[in-house]
Amino acid sequence: MNTLNLRQQIEKNLSDISPDNLEIIADFVEFIKDKQEAIQPNSLATIAYKPASGRSILPHAGIWVEGDLQDSVQLVYKTRDKVKIFKA
Repeated sequence: MNTLNLRQQIEKNLSDISPDNLEIIADFVEFIKDKQEAIQPNSLATIAYKPASGRSILPHAGIWVEGDLQDSVQLVYKTRDKVKIFKA
C-alpha cells in the first residue's frame, strides 16, 4: 500500500474515533515523530565523520602524577547522583 492510500485509510478510520482516543492517538503520533527525528535529525544534512587520531591528547600523555587518577575517581564518586527513574 502506498503512502497516499495509507494516509487516506488513516483519515477514514479517524473519523470514527472518540475524542478521548483521538488525544491518545495524537500523543502517539508526536512520540513517533520525536523518535524519528532522534534517529534522523535532518536527513538532508550529512555529518562528516573523521576517526579520532588521538593527537589532541598526546600533549597530556605522561603528566599524571601518582594519586591524580585516584583523586579524580574519588571526585567522580562524591559528585555523582543516583539516577531516578519514574514509571509512567
